[in-house]
Amino acid sequence: MLNHKIQNREAGILTYGLTPPKTNHEPAKIAEIARKQIERIQDIGLDGLVLYDVQDEADRNDQDRPFPYLSTMDPTEYSKQYLQSYDVPKIIYKVVGKESPEELAKWIEANSSEDRFSVFVGSSSSKQAVTMRLPDAYEISAKRNPRLHFGGVVIPERHKAKGDEHLRVAGKQLSGCSFFISQATYDVEASKNFLSDYYYHCKENDLRPVPILFNLAPCGSQKTLEFMKWLGISIPRWLENDLLHSHDILENSLRSSREVFEQLFDFGIRKGIPIGCSVESVSTRKVEIEAAVELAKDIKRFMENRLNG
Repeated sequence: MLNHKIQNREAGILTYGLTPPKTNHEPAKIAEIARKQIERIQDIGLDGLVLYDVQDEADRNDQDRPFPYLSTMDPTEYSKQYLQSYDVPKIIYKVVGKESPEELAKWIEANSSEDRFSVFVGSSSSKQAVTMRLPDAYEISAKRNPRLHFGGVVIPERHKAKGDEHLRVAGKQLSGCSFFISQATYDVEASKNFLSDYYYHCKENDLRPVPILFNLAPCGSQKTLEFMKWLGISIPRWLENDLLHSHDILENSLRSSREVFEQLFDFGIRKGIPIGCSVESVSTRKVEIEAAVELAKDIKRFMENRLNG
């Protein structure tokens, strides 16, 4: 069970991330999309399904968005109405900055007799007006529903610029975050630097590391690459060059993602940090979605072989 693996700080957790359908779809169309999504991922053997709460991040970036922003369904409602037949824990991303304390408390207290999972997300930019700060959300959740297991977002690439991402994670851990999911990972050095500093900080402060799930997202076209960069995903220059000049950008991207994750997982084993993986496709192209599903299966086999070997 996901809760057992999180609480026991086990390596090898595997999740898959989905963006809910657009709000302008008819119910029948949404049901069909859900059916296809479940059909693709039901045989992977996931520990959990991540459902994103998509923000319009235009405030964070002055560049034009490569793909237009369209409002998506609330992930909680999508899960309840259309994904009940897929019996794995749902990890709901929750953008807390747009909630009032009363609204968030009501959401947190719902279904308090069962284990629930969430990742609390702050504003995408300092320019955004917010009604709720992350520390307040952590406090409300801890007080109102101990069976809502919440996690946080980790951005190893931010560590390269500011050098304090391990302190952010440790602070959130002390506030109740029991796991973390990164943004899409292509920069192995930034991620290993973060893990190293997190490991030694935990060691010096008598903290036990919590599961860190590195996100992998295949890139299958120049347009997807532009979108990833717009989202703030850090792709090393050498790799960007290789992808843009590759005969098969998708296969090159998949190989790179596997290599990055294998290094991070083995680094975690050596340091005693429980590393897991969350896979997604940032593109709606069928070929990239199918590649993400196959990548998740590859990563699952790799982690099982490492842990059982």
